[in-house]
Amino acid sequence: MLKKYVAAIDQGTTSTRFIVFDRLGQIICSNQQEHQQIYPQPGWVEHNPDEIWQRTQSVIKNALEIGNIDPKDIAALGITNQRETTIVWDRKTGKSYGNAIVWQDTRTRFLCDNLAEIEGKDRFRERCGLPLATYFSGPKIKWMLDNIAGLREAANRGDAIFGNVDTFLIWHLTGGAHVTDVTNASRTMLMDLQTLDWDAETLEIMAIPRCMLPEICPSSHIFGTAKGLLDGVPIAAALGDQQAALVGQTCFNVGEAKNTYGTGCFMLLNTGEAIVPSKQGLLTTVAYKMGESPAVYALEGSIAIAGALVQWLRDNLGIINTSAEVETLANTVEDSGGVYVVPAFSGLYAPYWKDSARGVIAGLTRYVTKAHIARAVLEATAWQTREVLDAMNQDSAVQLLSLKVDGGMVGNSTLMQFQSDVLGVPVVRPVVAETTALGAAYAAGLAVGFWSKLAELRDNWAVDCIWEPKMPIALREQKYRFWKKAVSRTFDWEE
Repeated sequence: MLKKYVAAIDQGTTSTRFIVFDRLGQIICSNQQEHQQIYPQPGWVEHNPDEIWQRTQSVIKNALEIGNIDPKDIAALGITNQRETTIVWDRKTGKSYGNAIVWQDTRTRFLCDNLAEIEGKDRFRERCGLPLATYFSGPKIKWMLDNIAGLREAANRGDAIFGNVDTFLIWHLTGGAHVTDVTNASRTMLMDLQTLDWDAETLEIMAIPRCMLPEICPSSHIFGTAKGLLDGVPIAAALGDQQAALVGQTCFNVGEAKNTYGTGCFMLLNTGEAIVPSKQGLLTTVAYKMGESPAVYALEGSIAIAGALVQWLRDNLGIINTSAEVETLANTVEDSGGVYVVPAFSGLYAPYWKDSARGVIAGLTRYVTKAHIARAVLEATAWQTREVLDAMNQDSAVQLLSLKVDGGMVGNSTLMQFQSDVLGVPVVRPVVAETTALGAAYAAGLAVGFWSKLAELRDNWAVDCIWEPKMPIALREQKYRFWKKAVSRTFDWEE
């Protein structure tokens, strides 16, 4: 019988979604639930793995009921996930050794500094494409092994196993398959980009037992079969959320790029089968690997805080009651009144990689109101993206002609117009903005023959809205100079 649908689990930093797509890539039904953000002390960010698994089961159940979907009609399931977030659990019982350490967490700063004493921050970059930073999973695993009583012994026995969220979910969905894909593995600092396997020397330096680590597979690949609510459905794709969005935006050609505006903000540029080292503070990462085809690589500019800054305005300062209100408030003024907000809450990511930076609000005068601050909050995401694009242009020598955008913030027209203004290129939003889940669904569908080739996926992509640049170049560059000045004020705040 011909299957009708492909489904995706999109397990993000603040919430979990389950979405069912049809053959045209249109959403049939979905459900979303948030989970708790845990902050045990400054700089620490955690999630409860058990809560993530419970939310995952709940959104699957709810969406199937909402859409009246029979799992027998689902051809395949794809998984996309918040990357770098690190979980260690017991292979026999499934019980976690404490909370997940989230990608934003900075507790490994001194550990990274110690590792960087030999050969500096780029000690492992040639092999893994990444600088030594608190962002990545490898140092988080080492911290857990060094600080959780009995964990190293359990790991050496083969009882304690590691996974990013994709691995954790696949393990639970299948009842024990311990696997990951090349995109998630490329965010650990532990995988060699050329061999697509764990690097023995890095593991030895970080004192991480190889038996803890999952098997690395292609992104589009049958990892196992689901049990429980999706009984019998092949789990046929896994991709880190930003790589999944690149696939969902059908950026399959060299030089095509997308920017995802979520909790953080992530721009990826397809570099094809070439591993392009960055000299401008970008990351070299695996974009995707479809079955037996060669791996495709990307340059990535990672921004830690984007939508999370709007949440901070809402939850910590109480300036707005809902995230959507930020645009209404920002539009009551013509500009930010000279205010710049640099959200270095977890240090600065691309292109600076400064763990010791902390956030600032610069340019305050008596003239400034909460509306100016709201506008500066939106503009912060656009300015950070401009810095990443500048670095990308220098590294790749490819001038971006337009930017495909997706994620929760792309419904904010004020931000999208300002983004076009500060980049000086058109910003393009597709009809289906849930491109992260769509990318996971596409990769899963390709693995089981639901779609036969990439060209079919391109045919599904359609434009919803285009913003053209309107700001005079001189004004744009003047504002950008002030942004750079504000960024410099965040440097080396932590001693």
